[in-house]
Amino acid sequence: MDENEFWTIVEEARAGLGDDRDNGEALAEALVQRLVAGPADIIAGFGRRLDRLHDALYRWDVWAAAYLIGGGCSDDSFMDFRAGVIALGREWYERVLASPDALADHPVIRRAAAEEDDEAVFAEAMLYADGKAMEQLTGDEHAYDNILDEAGQDPGRDPFADPAGEDFDFDDDAEMHRRLPRLAALYLPA
Repeated sequence: MDENEFWTIVEEARAGLGDDRDNGEALAEALVQRLVAGPADIIAGFGRRLDRLHDALYRWDVWAAAYLIGGGCSDDSFMDFRAGVIALGREWYERVLASPDALADHPVIRRAAAEEDDEAVFAEAMLYADGKAMEQLTGDEHAYDNILDEAGQDPGRDPFADPAGEDFDFDDDAEMHRRLPRLAALYLPA
């Protein structure tokens, strides 16, 4: 599946959510319903593209944004955050790739900062939409893994590799203000 097809599916699912369109968990459920229409190769292609887009966000500056927004961020939570960025749609995904500090402009982030909501943009369920859809389509909880095994899995990012970019101290407020000035202004005391 190419990137345009992937984003078309995401945007179709988001469009059906109305006011809930920025809720990653709701989007994951809508994606399952959209993907379960099959066929299985579309679901598998969606999953492979999701993995590639998810891996592209595996960067220190994106993790720093997640750290600010989440009031801290473990490696597991960072997976959920990257899935949540994808759930925001293509425009926001591309903006975050260009500069994670752009998230300071997203209404969900601005509202979350004002309400001290540290769960905005974290969407673990997005990571499992393809597998759930495959299971519903086939009735086999292992069908997705079997299809990927048969097709030859894309090795993707080395799971033991460090994130891309320059590591820095997320607990250094001055450094966070320097690297992510707009997000830091929302989340860190002056």
